[in-house]
Amino acid sequence: MTVTIPFSASATYDGAPGTIGEARDFAEDFLARAEALHGVPVTPRTSGTVKLVVSELVTNAAKYAPGPCLLDLSIGSDRTGEPDLQITVWDTEDSMPQPGAPDPERIGGHGLELVLALVSRYDIQRMAGGKRVRVHLPLP
Repeated sequence: MTVTIPFSASATYDGAPGTIGEARDFAEDFLARAEALHGVPVTPRTSGTVKLVVSELVTNAAKYAPGPCLLDLSIGSDRTGEPDLQITVWDTEDSMPQPGAPDPERIGGHGLELVLALVSRYDIQRMAGGKRVRVHLPLP
């Protein structure tokens, strides 16, 4: 199968009720288009992981940042030439998220820990007007 990359799409969310579901649906549609139109292999496991990571990152933006957030999804090549999915969330909060130490007694606050356990790389940068959180997932 021939893979045509790069391929990307973006969406903006206001944090209103339904935002997280809309972001998950956007990610699912993006993956379906990537597979159908660009030959990117997408397994059910990959799709589930992507939707979970998008949910957690957009939830954090909606919960902690005033104003809108931007979700960018992009498929390119990793350092070895294999397909790589970048998930980037831009928000208006300039404080940097910190993953907590694992604590099975803690209720909530595990989203960033979970994301970091699922991705191959991540980068969090303070930007003018907020921050950017970018994670990478290898595609099979």
